[in-house]
Amino acid sequence: MTYAASFSIFLTVFAVATIAYSIRVHRQARARLNALKTLISNMSDGVVTLGADGSVQSVNAAAANMFGRSEGDLQGAVLTALFPDMPASYDESQEGSYQIEAVRASGAKFPVAVSFVRSSNRNDKARMVLVRDLSHARVETTDEEQRFKQSQYFARIGTWDWRVDTDELYWSDAIYGMFGYKPGEVTPTYSLFCDAVHPEDRERVRQGELRCIETGENHDEEYRVVWPDGTIRWLRETGNVTKDENGETVKMMGVVRDITEERAEADQIRELAFHDSLTRLPNRIIFEDRLSKAIDRAKRNKKRVAVVFIDLDGFKQINDGLGHAAGDRVLVNTGQCLVNAVRASDTVARIGGDEFTVILEDLEDDAEVRGIAEKILGAVSTPMELGDGTYRVGASLGIAIYPEHARTLDTLIHIADLAMYTAKAEGTNLYHIGWEFAD
Repeated sequence: MTYAASFSIFLTVFAVATIAYSIRVHRQARARLNALKTLISNMSDGVVTLGADGSVQSVNAAAANMFGRSEGDLQGAVLTALFPDMPASYDESQEGSYQIEAVRASGAKFPVAVSFVRSSNRNDKARMVLVRDLSHARVETTDEEQRFKQSQYFARIGTWDWRVDTDELYWSDAIYGMFGYKPGEVTPTYSLFCDAVHPEDRERVRQGELRCIETGENHDEEYRVVWPDGTIRWLRETGNVTKDENGETVKMMGVVRDITEERAEADQIRELAFHDSLTRLPNRIIFEDRLSKAIDRAKRNKKRVAVVFIDLDGFKQINDGLGHAAGDRVLVNTGQCLVNAVRASDTVARIGGDEFTVILEDLEDDAEVRGIAEKILGAVSTPMELGDGTYRVGASLGIAIYPEHARTLDTLIHIADLAMYTAKAEGTNLYHIGWEFAD
């Protein structure tokens, strides 16, 4: 074999070996690239790749979630759109780290740690930015701090602060549960808070916070919140403002407390104090309060008010003969019959024993009063099933009208009471109006 032929064979073998090596190197590089892409896509920190012009070229899933935008929305964005507080002296061509504020799609700012990473290829102008969200960073807590957090949770008290110039809001762990969330389940923002406040309370709470910001007065408000599952809870929020060195309001800070059970207990006490425990109708206290207000309205509007006193006939026989349980059923049934017999704007009350009262407002004439009295008598005397039989009670009604019969509450009540006894003396299922009384 000639030298030329041998050299030709050598070149061929070398070329094949070079190509094989190149293919292997290419495959290894591609495998490393795929591994890098997989690593970046699964990182919990955000990764933003910048093009040669400094605009965003791509982001990983963590960065997209962090900024609240899709990768498509972020592509082509300038870096200052994501980090408006980036110091003017930063140099993205150099490696370095900064702790600054980033901005979400909602406009809310949040603290981040930013690191610039250069490519090892000097000809590659692309840059990589690593972003770590510091808003949920947790430092190691001492036993004392942990006990404080637990005491907040069990006492249903939490601390909050709100930057009044942004949507940014901080909640301690205890507050999440007050709004129906687990700690860290959502990112607190002022708009999230406002949306959770009951629609009927929202404007009042907002105005109270603005008043605190404008005047520096302490903020103290009770309001309802609606949980994601529809549950309604009562909260009490207190706080005040903090100012900067120029006297400008920077934050509102305070505490919030769950008072749902306290409100329920207070409502129950109020119910027991002002309502009859058996029929749940207003008692004498509420009756006299509403009558006083009805007289004041009638005086202003030149209207008439009637007070009806009702005493049951035949109730004692049922109560003694069939027992107190049967008597209680008669009283409850009578109360419901009276409510159904009058208008929704009228008041029915039980003032003791088998005595009831009714306040009738905005009356036109005596004919209307008599019509309602007849309706009440018919409703009360409706037969009812008790035990093994059907029983019926009657009623005696006494009626006094403002301003014809009296112009004061006590006198009006006295005349109605006397009129009732006059009707009772004349028979059963009768009514008497005014101050002409039987001897």
